[in-house]
Amino acid sequence: MSPEIITILALVVIFAIATFLPINMGALAFVAAFVVGTLSVGLSTDDIISGFPAGLVLTLIGVTYLFAIAQNNGTVDLLVRGAVKLVGGHVAAIPWVMFFVTAVLTAIGALSPAAVAIIAPIALTFAARHGISPLLMGMMVIHGAQGGGFSPISVYGVTVNTIVEGEGLPSSPLAVFLGALFFNIAIALVLFFVLGGRKLIGRKVGAEPIAHTEHAHGTLVRGHGAAPGPGVGGDDDEHIHPDRPEPVRFEQVLTLIGLVVVAVLALAFDLDIGFVSITVAVVLALFSAQQHKGAVTQISWSTILLIAGVLTFVFVLEEAGTIDYVGDAVIGLGVPLLIALLLAYIGGIVSAFASSTAIIGVAILLAVPFLEAGDISAIGVVVALSVASTIVDVSPFSTNGALVLANAQDVDRDRFYKQILGYAAIVVAIGPLLAWLVFVVPGWL
Repeated sequence: MSPEIITILALVVIFAIATFLPINMGALAFVAAFVVGTLSVGLSTDDIISGFPAGLVLTLIGVTYLFAIAQNNGTVDLLVRGAVKLVGGHVAAIPWVMFFVTAVLTAIGALSPAAVAIIAPIALTFAARHGISPLLMGMMVIHGAQGGGFSPISVYGVTVNTIVEGEGLPSSPLAVFLGALFFNIAIALVLFFVLGGRKLIGRKVGAEPIAHTEHAHGTLVRGHGAAPGPGVGGDDDEHIHPDRPEPVRFEQVLTLIGLVVVAVLALAFDLDIGFVSITVAVVLALFSAQQHKGAVTQISWSTILLIAGVLTFVFVLEEAGTIDYVGDAVIGLGVPLLIALLLAYIGGIVSAFASSTAIIGVAILLAVPFLEAGDISAIGVVVALSVASTIVDVSPFSTNGALVLANAQDVDRDRFYKQILGYAAIVVAIGPLLAWLVFVVPGWL
């Protein structure tokens, strides 16, 4: 059996095992890289290690460490309270506040499940307290996370842009970011009006304090790298009630300045985001070392293992010639538009059950051979694949969807699960097609 076929079978086995068993896909990928790389492809262990994405791993460590500190010192809660106050307590604006606050968190480096784990309990408490559809509120949070998730300094954004630039394809980090953001905003607009948002217009949050609500509706789900917080292990009740006035502390102001510094140095001066993030995080930790001594344990080690393992195995795929092999087979279909649509659906369907971050990388790499032919817009296809592989995270089988389900307040859990599942089915069926129509077809025409 040829090395190309063996590596493809190994990839299928990795996804199958990770889907049905609680084993980190990255660990499986490292094993496959070692076994398949040495026995079938003829690589030495030094060759395989050379494919380890050290720069990306440093970036993930830096941004998640920085975000853990921002969460621990209350800066995230400060952002939420400030956003609610900014809209004057208008009930109709609260779902949008949750959308954009979650988008900001992922845009500045928070992992999508971590951002959803923090904001979903707050958002769903608001929903129960003020008569907002929990499905609307939960999905606004998830789409917000995906909307901000492709900024040039985010985990998704860094992953996609690193792969694209490494393969020598035309690159536009801004197009990827704005494409994902506006696509998710458009979906959120439809959801807002379909799920009762119009009835909320004109209503305001009451002045009475919000009642304490117990999270007793099922087992709470901890996402990959989700740091302790509301609904996932936090015990500070003020996290649940962001409208409660709290004085702004010096370390929170310092953290906000630090986040701005990271963005400026990484985007304007093109400094390495990993080194900049970890430097700012350490500076912040120095001001309150005891408070942040546990922040290192909140670094998203499981996600780092996932991404590092998958990309190392992808290196083995490339060395085996598998990418070119599959690319030639796909190009054999002869219709670039059809190829792009097929890859979008593959990314969307698999991602509904597996890691979006891993799927994005694989889908883009499979598209490389036919994108190099130049018959279709590479940037458009990359944006479409990125969007198609992440919007399906509304699935209750994904970490984000499970977090929303687990933190819903005062709902029939079985009924709410079916509602999320039904919405996820619609997204999986239509989302990749819409992404293809919006981002790929215009570039072809």
